[in-house]
Amino acid sequence: MTEASDKLRDIVLVAHGGAGKTSLAEVMLFKSGVINRLGRVDDGNVTMDFEPEEIKRRASISSAFHQYHWKKHTVNLIDTPGDQNFFTDTRMCMQAADGAVVVLDAVDGVKVQTEQAWDFAEEFTLPRVIFINKLDRERADFFRTFKDAAEIFKPKPIMLQLPIGSEAEFAGIVDLINMKAYTYDAEGKASECDIPSDMQKLVDDEREAMVENVAEADDELIEKYLEGETLSNEDLKTALKKGILSQTFVPVLCGSATKDIGIDLFMDFITDCMPSPLDRSPQIGTDPDNGNKIERAPDPDVPFSAFVFKTVADPYAGRLSIFRVVSGKLGGDGTFYNVNNNSKERFTQLLSLAAKEQKPVTEAGPGAIVAVAKLKDTSTGDTLCDEGNKIQYKTAEPLQPLISYAIGAKSKGDEDKIFISLSKILEEDIALKLIRNSETKEILLSGMGQVHIETTTEKLKRKFNVEVQLSTPKVPYKETIRKKVRVQGKHKKQTGGHGQFGDCWLQMEPLPRGKGFEFVNAITGGAIPRQYIPAVEKGIIEASQKGVLAGYPCIDFKVTLDDGSFHPVDSSEMAFKIAGSIAYKKAATEAQPVLLEPIMEITIITPDDYMGDIMGNLNGKRGRVLGMDNKGKNQVIKAHVPMAEFLTYAPDLRSMTGGRGMFTMEFSHYDEIPTQLLQKILDEINKEKE
Repeated sequence: MTEASDKLRDIVLVAHGGAGKTSLAEVMLFKSGVINRLGRVDDGNVTMDFEPEEIKRRASISSAFHQYHWKKHTVNLIDTPGDQNFFTDTRMCMQAADGAVVVLDAVDGVKVQTEQAWDFAEEFTLPRVIFINKLDRERADFFRTFKDAAEIFKPKPIMLQLPIGSEAEFAGIVDLINMKAYTYDAEGKASECDIPSDMQKLVDDEREAMVENVAEADDELIEKYLEGETLSNEDLKTALKKGILSQTFVPVLCGSATKDIGIDLFMDFITDCMPSPLDRSPQIGTDPDNGNKIERAPDPDVPFSAFVFKTVADPYAGRLSIFRVVSGKLGGDGTFYNVNNNSKERFTQLLSLAAKEQKPVTEAGPGAIVAVAKLKDTSTGDTLCDEGNKIQYKTAEPLQPLISYAIGAKSKGDEDKIFISLSKILEEDIALKLIRNSETKEILLSGMGQVHIETTTEKLKRKFNVEVQLSTPKVPYKETIRKKVRVQGKHKKQTGGHGQFGDCWLQMEPLPRGKGFEFVNAITGGAIPRQYIPAVEKGIIEASQKGVLAGYPCIDFKVTLDDGSFHPVDSSEMAFKIAGSIAYKKAATEAQPVLLEPIMEITIITPDDYMGDIMGNLNGKRGRVLGMDNKGKNQVIKAHVPMAEFLTYAPDLRSMTGGRGMFTMEFSHYDEIPTQLLQKILDEINKEKE
């Protein structure tokens, strides 16, 4: 099994949407003989995009898995989405890889999502290689794209190949390690040829720079190099593998996936130079019983452990839990222990994933990416292990949702079906959140963008035959007061027998924003008996849940109970609770009530070209810019914007930047609504209530 792990490569393809990851995966599967027909993304017939929503959009919306064999090695390929709407899936699946291929579009270069994928790779300490794709396209420029990457990315990218020709004339590759040139025919078949004479000086210069860069990864080699010794190709390959693993540098290769140019060399590179599971450091987890750190080496002879990084709701196989084996080995059936839920799970079949199909396998060792069906208590992020050797791994958190819609059934009586169906989709897509907002009484579905929510509703209809209606959520406004007042709240009711009597005097004053509610008992001399004072407080708290201005909860105020009177027979807790609520309503009305709105802190990352549009748009949304910064060739804008203005920002940003901008947001604080807008908003609220 060790030998098998040594000959295994777990490779994740990441990029901005449209860079050609899925086309690259397709041609790799074709060249290795896994598939016998080359599909095209534009024709909707590629192996890795098989969901109807992916075929319709001509883009990946969920990570897909396949494996191929090349030069006596097995390569597990993970093709991830490049659209921000589905980037949580990309992040979760990157944890399962031992190396990342960052695909760059030779026309567009590095985009915002490419940088985010690079940051994830950094977070998971993933060795990387860059593949510059689409060199056959109009306006493709290898050197501009390389320069782009070199300016933005750390560790530094180093050139291992040069293209022969450009755009429509792109015909082959010069390999700077072997110093050989290859041209390709229409079928993608390579022929070795002489290095073009007009490229010789460029090739010599770049080879010299490459040798120096690669030698840096090995102390012995750098000494040899500095002493003027010639380094052999084997020396360079050994140092190259060392440098990739230690992340001293990131090699850059190039080609065209759709024209099948340079793909064979790229596949050779993956087997020769990218790390196997055995090359990676031991994984660190914690002992769930005492919290101590534990290391697990990628060794088949140590106890079994694995982590679940993705769940798929398969209509035929049921729920599939996809996991990476970290240590030990697993047979074709058996039991393991779920640390997160303290439960034993039984499985009857171990599956290998091949795009939309699953194939049974008899065992899995370190680095294996496999799935089992129908586990009862296991979900994404859980650790599976031997019950006698417990360990828990910390897995990545999903990205924060950016857009929410109120969701309701299209047909009467489908409300329960929505919840049951959505909960199944939520198991599969952990970037979605479903909550009931107690203040606005709405069911909110939150996701990474409009496209994310739309594809979810399409899946609901296709998989569960449930149709839903989406609407913009209501804003959870709050109320508060501006000035200090003192009022009396008196409840007196005489009926046959015992009456009701409660009388309290209280001061109400504003508190600083975010301080909530404060109650002070300043009663002296027994003006109100001690047992009735909590009832006054309860009456105030309950009444403040519906403010006097528009019925929203009142926050950030202090009440001091300083006087009152009682009746020895007619007073009761209920009477004082009613007196408290009467006093609150009176005080809130007199204390200049105001409406507060939630303010979000947002971070927008955008290429320079769109700054003007974005700043203008933020001003129109009552945004207040807090600061600006550079990140690579992008600008980062931080701002405070009212939630009411920002509920549908995801599609706005997409159209302003052609999909090249991204943003994150989180709740910051509540702030007063400007006086000139207050009446308009109150009118809208009252209209909604009617």
